Amino acid sequence: MKEEKMKNPMRRIEIDKVVINIGVGEAGEKLRRAEKVIEILTGAKPMHMKAKKTIRDFNIRKGLPIALKVTLRGPKAEDFLRRALWVRDFKVPNYSFDSQGNLNFGIADYTDFEGVKYDPEIGIFGMDISVVFKRPGYRVARRRLKRAKVPARHRVTREEAMQFMREKFNLNILEVE
Repeated sequence: MKEEKMKNPMRRIEIDKVVINIGVGEAGEKLRRAEKVIEILTGAKPMHMKAKKTIRDFNIRKGLPIALKVTLRGPKAEDFLRRALWVRDFKVPNYSFDSQGNLNFGIADYTDFEGVKYDPEIGIFGMDISVVFKRPGYRVARRRLKRAKVPARHRVTREEAMQFMREKFNLNILEVE
């Protein structure tokens, strides 16, 4: 989608945010080590996510911090996404795109990132990565006054998100059924 030949600039697709999530399942030292991993990879301080309910079998209480997430926007988001796709060899299956046009995929080990070495004090952590796409004009759904729904014709579809990722990041989308 070259912007020179695009008729309507409001149809341009861009990356809204990239969310990195590490679910640890327990509080304490393991959570602190996962926090180090996110800080090494993104340079941002992660937010602690708390358990929504108590699960006695797993020794989890409601309100106990069990996961971490960080949201990246702008150039930091694109840089991190490029490095994360490099780990996946710029290949993702087609089921990684949902019906709203978002991309979700996982990375099994943080040491797969370029330039990151294994640290025995940290251990091995995997992560989930979610990419949210938008078009200009999505502000109408979030603004304070005169809030409105974004019409279906203006939302990013699954096929449009796939095409955007092919063109911008040279992503190879594997057809899996």
